[in-house]
Amino acid sequence: MILTLSLDRAPRVHFSGIGGTAMVAAARLAIEAGWDVRGSDNPLYPPTSDMVAALGVPVATGYAAANLDWAPDVVVIGNALSRGNAEVEAVLERRLHYVSLPEWVKDVVLRKRRPVAICGTHGKTTTTALTSYLLDRAGLNPGFLIGGQPADFPYSARLGAEGAPFVIEGDEYDSAFFDKRAKFFHYMPEIAVVTSLEFDHGDIYPDVADIELAFQRMLRQIPAHGWLIACADLPGAAGLAEHAFSQVATYGFSPNAHWRGEAETEGEESVLAVYRAGERWAELRVPLSGRHNLQNALAAVAVAGTLGVKPDAVQTAMPQFKSVRRRMDVFWEADGVTYVDDFAHHPTAIRETIAGARSRWPGRRLWAVFEPRSNTTVTSRFQREITDALAQADEVWIGPINRANSIPQESRLNREAIVNELGKRAVHGQFSDNVEDIVEDLKSRTTAGDLVLIMSNGAFGGLYSSIKGR
Repeated sequence: MILTLSLDRAPRVHFSGIGGTAMVAAARLAIEAGWDVRGSDNPLYPPTSDMVAALGVPVATGYAAANLDWAPDVVVIGNALSRGNAEVEAVLERRLHYVSLPEWVKDVVLRKRRPVAICGTHGKTTTTALTSYLLDRAGLNPGFLIGGQPADFPYSARLGAEGAPFVIEGDEYDSAFFDKRAKFFHYMPEIAVVTSLEFDHGDIYPDVADIELAFQRMLRQIPAHGWLIACADLPGAAGLAEHAFSQVATYGFSPNAHWRGEAETEGEESVLAVYRAGERWAELRVPLSGRHNLQNALAAVAVAGTLGVKPDAVQTAMPQFKSVRRRMDVFWEADGVTYVDDFAHHPTAIRETIAGARSRWPGRRLWAVFEPRSNTTVTSRFQREITDALAQADEVWIGPINRANSIPQESRLNREAIVNELGKRAVHGQFSDNVEDIVEDLKSRTTAGDLVLIMSNGAFGGLYSSIKGR
């Protein structure tokens, strides 16, 4: 627990690993709270470097014991750091007060607010952004921490008012090298949304049962008057209801969902009729594509309605939602070809993203360009599932496997086998370790009307700037 600081000056906090998506967001919260903030990280590149630069605080490039000589009152250690890191060793040697990011957020931010944790294998960022947006437009002055760059707010985090809801992306990944509990374990939710529950993070969890146990432990912390809001359409999420000690509501397209949706697609948006406990609650124009995004919209609506937001306020706000960068994000158009960026990095997300793209841009030849980068997709754990997901495209490119040399070949994702299996299903596939080969092929073989869907949770080796010719 963070000590209560009684100082005649602003408390000092140093973020070691400040370039992490959640770390830079927390640094912004610290600035808003009046803390003296500094940080450090390895060399950063856009867009992360831009987000860190926008903080306007001193940030050291590279980790070094000297970065802590300014005597911070607390050091927040990012979960990418481990023993052997120069700052980690200095913190331990000097017996400085150190905490994980979730611990710092819990004690400095969440204790004075009403935490709304958006959890699940998929859809967390979009749902967190949309929930924050709806509550903001309804005048609740929420705080939030979004694991991406929202288009509807200038920054990915803000404090909001004390006593107001605070919407936070509840990640099941571990908190720090010294705390292997899931981040969301620290977030004390008054409301917890669970969008989905599938196997992921193979470097942390041995199987899906272990992930489910982490969710169950989080649910035990919801007060009795609080809420678990779970997706009724997905057994992994819906099955958590029996482990809740709080009130429970479900959402989705299932007939028994407490917040039930009926949807029709109209061009690039959908019309979503929402029923609450069987009674029509609202009709919404949702500027998002794909069934998964409509489920995300229902989750956000369920939170808003539970917190007392009226249907009219949701109906007015929903059509103007601009979403989050790297979620079905059109980043380039040239010669009649549309290039779309998406963060999908799990086979279910890949499948649903392709389906969403086909719904939004019907009739186009769809190129799926995938970078195996997450700690699970670089391995053979999802070999079959990735193949099945990519088979929904017309053309497929698989890029270099991140950190391939650190993965035994027998455990590594077999791109050649995927391409061969796609060929049997009449889907043309290729793979390469050279990003420029992919770009050259795209530019030479795409034709007007084609849609290129790029799916990566990283930088894809500069592929985006190469496509733009920069």
